[in-house]
Amino acid sequence: MIDTKIVQQLNEILITGVPAKMDASLTKIHDENEIKIYNFKLTANEYIDVEPITLQWKIPAYNVKGVWKPTSDFSKRIQADWELDHIESRISIDAPVIALFGNNDENVLSFACSDVIEKLELNARIREEDDCYYCHITFFTEKRPKIKEYNVQLRIDTGKKHFSSALKETALWWAGFTSLKPAYVPKIAKTPLYSTWYQFHQELDANELIEECRIAKKLGYESIIIDDGWQTNDSNRGYDYTGDWTPERLTNPREFVSSIHNIGMKVGFWYAVPFCGKKSKAFRRFKGKFLTENHRWAPVFDPRFPEVRAYLITIYKKALLEWKLDGFKLDFIDDFKLYPDTIVSRTDGRDYISINEAVDRLMTDIIDTLRAINPEVFIEFRQKYTGPAMRKYGNMFRAFDCPGDATMNRVRIADITMLAGDTAVHSDMITWHKNEKLEVAALQMVNTLFGVPQISVKLKELPKDHLEMVSFYTSYWNQRNDVLTDGEFIPSKPLANYPIQQVSKNDTLIIGLYDEYIVHLEQAHKNIDILNAQLATSMIIKVAKNMGLYQCEIYDCKGNLTSQNELTLSGLVEIEVPACGIVQLTQI
Repeated sequence: MIDTKIVQQLNEILITGVPAKMDASLTKIHDENEIKIYNFKLTANEYIDVEPITLQWKIPAYNVKGVWKPTSDFSKRIQADWELDHIESRISIDAPVIALFGNNDENVLSFACSDVIEKLELNARIREEDDCYYCHITFFTEKRPKIKEYNVQLRIDTGKKHFSSALKETALWWAGFTSLKPAYVPKIAKTPLYSTWYQFHQELDANELIEECRIAKKLGYESIIIDDGWQTNDSNRGYDYTGDWTPERLTNPREFVSSIHNIGMKVGFWYAVPFCGKKSKAFRRFKGKFLTENHRWAPVFDPRFPEVRAYLITIYKKALLEWKLDGFKLDFIDDFKLYPDTIVSRTDGRDYISINEAVDRLMTDIIDTLRAINPEVFIEFRQKYTGPAMRKYGNMFRAFDCPGDATMNRVRIADITMLAGDTAVHSDMITWHKNEKLEVAALQMVNTLFGVPQISVKLKELPKDHLEMVSFYTSYWNQRNDVLTDGEFIPSKPLANYPIQQVSKNDTLIIGLYDEYIVHLEQAHKNIDILNAQLATSMIIKVAKNMGLYQCEIYDCKGNLTSQNELTLSGLVEIEVPACGIVQLTQI
């Protein structure tokens, strides 16, 4: 039986695809401040197979400039209903939320679903025949166990607010479910980090890394992630030897970790969680217990086997206990998924049919085990596994790999931040050529300051002025850590890749200007920092009202004070500032 309910101002939500033996209901359980929440329920008298079921509705195309999706990167444009695939959401891919935003960045419509574990497909696309946006969420798009009951919530927000506020409120809604309580975030997760990947790749040398850490610590970096290569002498950037995780290149990890601790830094190791290379001992041991052996990189463990989960948990537990690690970079979680050759049944010792449910069990058991040993352990995940389910296990979310791409780094940090709550959001590893022009190299730093900086350059090889630049911006970030990580974050102009961003807390406002736009100041703050995160050497500020007299200090990208004077913030104000410099205004 198909049940159709009317939604005020949103025409009607249609439910399609419900089997004849199943009843469907859509009940409004909340209607306040232009936010409506519906309970969508399916019931049957017996366990039955379910094909895709869709909730669909439409809205007129009024004042829609673009469509925000969790990992749309540079493509936040409007899509027609005849193009492109729908976005996929599941436990380790994105999040079930879409936001339509207007010409002044206002929320037009955002919608989200409470099922963040199983695979969903969703979209919001314009239909040219009637100039309406057709929105939908489709359930049961991949084979799942038979069900007798299914119960989820649909949240629809048409409130007039900045689109980022709608997304942040959605994240709070998810976090309010007992089953989606986010993991504790230790202080170390919100401090600058040194990564080995972009500069060392698999060619790791313990003595060289220790030397790099000595420099990094002086610059303000508090931890290091030892990426791929510590576990194998193979340097082909492949995954043939994953699965055993016995140290070959870093032969004495306990001694190495101790050396880093003596410098005053924390240490995390990288693990490709799902992969079990064909040249590993584990591949022979777990033969027949893979989701697939036909992955382009390595066979993928099947987490539905309890012995597979136990094996993986033991690896991380042993490293934490024996090597005294402080954290883990748990990589490739999104490769736990259904493949064409995956067996979909609870047979041969599997205790789950659903891969997504098994991943939830695996990751829950991992974080519970590790935190029982060290409550301050840090766990890093990277996009796209940075959704509401992954907040249960990870406390550091990193922008997906974009080496040397400062603009993409900025965009990805912003996109993650709006859904991350208090989970630490990190930049992708900042890297540049050591012979790059100073101000251009500085672009890599200033484009990532609204996330926790991760750097991946060989510090001992950097020119003196590059080191001064890194030192200055890292020091600045550490001084403003509380505001940058816990303030109210607002990214503007999503279709232009967020050329203006701001964050505020208490009496401090920080603005990042990434292109030649006018900076609008709406209200006075005691401290106002404006990052001239571009190569232009002047900026224009439009002040909504007379905010009085400020002390104005201007710094170049190495931290040299280039100008100091008093300035009245009123009307239009033009300030000369070096490329990638900072204007610091202090109310008098």
